[in-house]
Parts: sequence; structure tokens; C-alpha cells
Amino acid sequence: MTTPTHGMGPFADKPSWIDTVKVYLEPASLRMLSLGFSAGLPLLLVFGTLSFWLREAGIDRTTIGFLSWVGLAYGFKWVWSPLVDRMPIPILTRLLGRRRSWLLLSQGVVMLGLMGMALTDPRLELAPVVWCALAVAFGSATQDIALDAFRIESAAVERQAALAATYQAGYRLAMIWAGAGALWIAARAEAPILGNGSAAITAYQHGAWQIAYLIMAASMLPGVLTVLLSPEPAHRPIPPARNAIDWLRSALVEPFADFITRYRWQAALLLALIATYRISDVVMGIMANPFYVDMGFTKDEVAAVTKIYGVIMTLVGAFVGGALALRMGVMPVLMLGAALSAATNLLFAWLAGQGHNLQALIYVISADNLASGIASAAFIAYLSSLTNVNYSATQYAMFSSMMLLLPKFIAGYSGVYVDRFGYSSFFTATALLGLPVLTLVWLASRMKIPSSPH
Repeated sequence: MTTPTHGMGPFADKPSWIDTVKVYLEPASLRMLSLGFSAGLPLLLVFGTLSFWLREAGIDRTTIGFLSWVGLAYGFKWVWSPLVDRMPIPILTRLLGRRRSWLLLSQGVVMLGLMGMALTDPRLELAPVVWCALAVAFGSATQDIALDAFRIESAAVERQAALAATYQAGYRLAMIWAGAGALWIAARAEAPILGNGSAAITAYQHGAWQIAYLIMAASMLPGVLTVLLSPEPAHRPIPPARNAIDWLRSALVEPFADFITRYRWQAALLLALIATYRISDVVMGIMANPFYVDMGFTKDEVAAVTKIYGVIMTLVGAFVGGALALRMGVMPVLMLGAALSAATNLLFAWLAGQGHNLQALIYVISADNLASGIASAAFIAYLSSLTNVNYSATQYAMFSSMMLLLPKFIAGYSGVYVDRFGYSSFFTATALLGLPVLTLVWLASRMKIPSSPH
């Protein structure tokens, strides 16, 4: 594979709509669809879907909120990202290359962790579930590091928005499967129990969740196959380190120093924007599934709404976000995504006052998925534009870690907040968290940001 040419290219001028659509059919874009699915699958299985499972098993909301700190593994992945960027894996790296070897190893860790979760009942013993969830989060975060570098190195800079869109489409489809799909499977696997009136009822059954999580583990296999069949990006030789200090400087210090040197005082604004852009969505998301359980929605109802309307609006949002970014530039779409993400949280506050209203649930989930698809596609393209390809894994890991670190930490207290103030107040507060983000996007859009080396 030849080294991608960044900067000027076939899309130096504004592309036609036909050219825009063709980009999504290129092999690199299609690979990102499959690998995006592999990246998105573990997330809800240690957050949203897990919180539904735990709430149904009788675990209290405060505990569920604190258990979301498992996700801090994503916030600290920059710590081991230099290893993923530079350290070879015995045998695997020689056979597959640097990026694909780390992708395959991390996918194996995710699959084993999901199988461990499936074989443990949280109602009887919670600690093993937590440890297995930590393994899944660690493997998933490592996969993200390698995959982000693989994506950035696989195509020219003008195609990064399209790759981000297809990656995000696969990612969001996986979240639908890990959310609605897992709930649907668990509901189908439940055995009816006869009540006193001989009516068939269902209660918490660990076996149903066990089947669902084992199927989720098997769902990582398409991503594994894609890694095995994909070409390794062009190898960028790394000068050998003379000693341990030299290696640490090149692996840890230089990627961060490069970012500060390139952006100087603007770096503070950029890092603040990165750290807060998804705060409304992330903080709200931890309590979404416990909210559905407490509002009386069944697994079947949530799965059906998410499976149909969530999939459609997710795909629309991801591709609209990517197409608009190609034609208008990233910053206007970044502003649109930030505004929509905050506004849709207010719809959840409205839903809290509607009771068990399936039509209202359809409206809210549809709007939330559309907003999230647009915001995510634009944000991934924006982060990619800030990355120096010479440090792609480390720098992108730093950005995506900052994106989650503060929101995930705050989200740990979400159960405490809901127990004290209720769901409606909680969702309103998460919407207000998004207001400073609009100001940061506006300030960033007015700055002359130097283009990153590619």
C-alpha cells in the first residue's frame, strides 16, 4: 500500500454530490464500517446495557452510577497509547504489522471479557462482573488506540470526514446491536413463569442475559475477520532508541510536545473543547437505561424502538454529518452537533413527565440518535485534523481520552443526583452542561488553526 497523500487531492475544490457519495464506497471506507462496528460493540455492554441488566437484577442506582467509572479506562488510554504506537507484539506484529497486531490482540481481550461477564450473575456476586467489565473496557480502549491510528494512516486528509462517517455509522450500528439487540435477545431467551393466576409472567433470569452476552462476544468476529483481510497501512519507520530515556522521550514526551509547539496558546482552548464536547451525552447516558426500567418500559419495547428508529436516525445523522463536513467544513457541523446534543437531553426531561408513553419514547430516541450521529461524525473528523500522523496513535488517544475523562468522572455521581433530585432535574442539568461547549466551538472557529503535518 502506498503512503497516502495528504493535503491537496481530488477534493481540493468542493466535491460534487456524486463524488461525495463515491467516497463512501471506497475500500477504506467500507473497512471502517466493519471496524467501527467492532469498536462500538463493547461500549454499551459495560455501560448502558449493563446498567439495564444491573437495575433489573435489583442493583441500586447509586451503585450503578459508581460502576460507570469502569469507563475511566477510556479516559486514561493515553497512558499506554505509546506502547500501542511503538511496541511490537511477538509473532503477531511480524505476521500482521504494527496496527493490525494490536487490533487483533485487543479484540481477543474484549471477547474473553464479555464471555466472563456472561458466566457471572451480578445478583449473586457483583465483583467478578466488575473485573470482567474492566477487562472489556481495557481491551476496547486499546482497540480504539490502534484503530484510530489505522484510520488516520489509511487515507488522505480530505477523506478523513468520510472515513469518520463510515466508522461512526458502524460504531453506532454496533451500539444499537449491543443495546437494542442485547435487550431483544435477553427478552427472547426468558422463560415464562406461571403466576398465581396461571398467567405467564417473567422475572429476572440470569440465563437470558448469559445468552445475550455470549452472542455479543461472538459479534466481535466480523471485526476480527476484517483485521485479518485488511492491508496494513504504509509502515512509517521509527528511529531506534539508544536507551530507555531516549525511548521514553520519543514515545511519551515528543507527541505531547509536538501538539503544544504547533498550537501554542491555542492548545488550551482546543483541549478545553475536546474535554467537554460530549459532556451532555456521556453524563446523561449512564442513567438512560435505568430510567427506562423505572418508567416501566420493557426490554422488548426499548429494543423495538431503538432497533427501528435508532438505526435509521443513527445512519442519517452519521452520513449527514460527514457529508456536511465535506461540503461546509467541520466547524459549522461541530456547532450544530453541540447544540443538538444539549437540546435532545431536554426531551428526556419532557419524557420523564409523560409516564409509560411509547410514542413519546420513539420521538425522543429518534431525535437523540440523529443528534448524536451528526455530532460524532463531525467531532471525529475534527480530532483527526488536529493529529500529526507521525504520532497518530498517541495524539489521538490523548484527544479521545480527554473527551471522556471529565464526563465519565461526573457521570459516576449520576445515580446519586437522580436519587436526590429525580430524573427530570437530572436531564435538564445535563442539557445545561452543554451550553459552555457552544462558546468554545465559536471561539475555536474564529481562530486560525495551523494544519497538522500529514
